[in-house]
Amino acid sequence: QVQLVESGGGLVQAGGSLRLSCAASGRTFSSYGMGWFRQAPGKEREIVAAITWSGGNAYYADSVKGRFTISRDNAKNTVALQMNSLKPEDTAVYYCAAAVGFYLYTSFQGYNYWGQGTQVTVSS
Repeated sequence: QVQLVESGGGLVQAGGSLRLSCAASGRTFSSYGMGWFRQAPGKEREIVAAITWSGGNAYYADSVKGRFTISRDNAKNTVALQMNSLKPEDTAVYYCAAAVGFYLYTSFQGYNYWGQGTQVTVSS
């Protein structure tokens, strides 16, 4: 079992930055692939970024490439999402998720555990 708690959301102006963090419980954090998803009102949940257990490989949705960076610290059981050059269309609830396994998981179905989400609002 893994429990995930996100933090770092908030209100920011367009062009600004936010850093989301996700703290995971459990002793096997390093064996999980991790991902960040988001869900805007009236829209389906979509993947934003994912990272393998080692941090050696990462995936980004086209909409955030070059602006967002995912990273993890296995010693601290944390995964972060650095978001720069934020746009109003980035407004959503952002979720941290964990996938059992050693691959790069890029779909919703691959994830086993979810955090409760943190709101990110980007004003124009």
